[in-house]
Amino acid sequence: MSARPKITVVGAGNVGATCAQVVASRDYADVVLVDIKEGLPQGKALDIDQMGAVLGYEPNVTGSNGYEATAGSDVVVITAGRPRSPGMSRDDLVTINEAIVAAVTKEVVRRSRKAIIVVVSNPLDAMCHVAKAVSGLPKERVVGMAGILDTARFSAFIAWETGASVKDVTAMVLGGHGDQMVPVVSATTVGGVPLEQLAPRGRIAKMVERTRKGGGEIVDLLKTSAWYAPGAAAAQMVDSICLDEKRVLPCTAFLEGEYGVDGLYFGVPVSSFIGWGVVGGAAIGFFQWCDRRFWSNCPTRPSLSAAGLYYLILIFNLAVTFWIDEPLLGMAGVLIHLPVLLMLLVRVGLARSWESGERAAD
Repeated sequence: MSARPKITVVGAGNVGATCAQVVASRDYADVVLVDIKEGLPQGKALDIDQMGAVLGYEPNVTGSNGYEATAGSDVVVITAGRPRSPGMSRDDLVTINEAIVAAVTKEVVRRSRKAIIVVVSNPLDAMCHVAKAVSGLPKERVVGMAGILDTARFSAFIAWETGASVKDVTAMVLGGHGDQMVPVVSATTVGGVPLEQLAPRGRIAKMVERTRKGGGEIVDLLKTSAWYAPGAAAAQMVDSICLDEKRVLPCTAFLEGEYGVDGLYFGVPVSSFIGWGVVGGAAIGFFQWCDRRFWSNCPTRPSLSAAGLYYLILIFNLAVTFWIDEPLLGMAGVLIHLPVLLMLLVRVGLARSWESGERAAD
């Protein structure tokens, strides 16, 4: 048995294969690549292994169509699911990918109860809820990859705009994965110099807008979702966990009152050195998440309503999926999540009141 950490990547498509290749090239872990398509994970694993002789890492990637080889995994990255096509939003995938993510989560957790799950499948926030509900794992062990990818896109645009090296750009993109994302301009620097001193507001606004639509821009060009940057971003999360890098990274985490948000997955600074948990508001006060600009981008009535829809679908599928085979588990899942649904409905009303107050104040 290898003494190295075991990393499972479920989904041997473009994103999953890229993640597996990047993790393998780090040369600290054994990687298992899983996919239902015969020959696909085995072929890609073999290709990645043979590349090790060129790049100088040990070949330790295994391809499988089942989950037996995943037993005892330390981290499981879920990329399985349908990618976006032109004209599709991430939310359009919810009914398709919910069943896939639920089935995958059930299989991997059955064999790796101590694993940390990193969700990549879209729509990310909803799929994180599904993985957490099906797995029964604590919130610290089910996180989503979005903010690292969005931050990478923002950083690339900043480097091009300023003519600087992307290595000297320090940025952070928080919030939802889509129109709800918040590039924190006030905390963005290039070589230690605030971005607002290097670029006019109009140019910064265009970079922010391009970042928010970054995924859609690539879908329009490729006619499918991006994979190099998403795969590498997921691999960075794996590195941080397995190598105990003590990084503070923008990830999608389950909030229970942090930043005034309760019962939702949302993009916030997360760190492995506090148990892969959410970094408190006092620790990142410089991000100004408590000012009105944050709340103007926090989940308000439309996104909360969407979250409520996700929960209705989740509760229905929990009932159907588990009631037949495991009735007690199915009943428990429904009872646990009904209060969250009620809370979301209450927050829709609060959001409406808050928006009305904001308009009156303005």
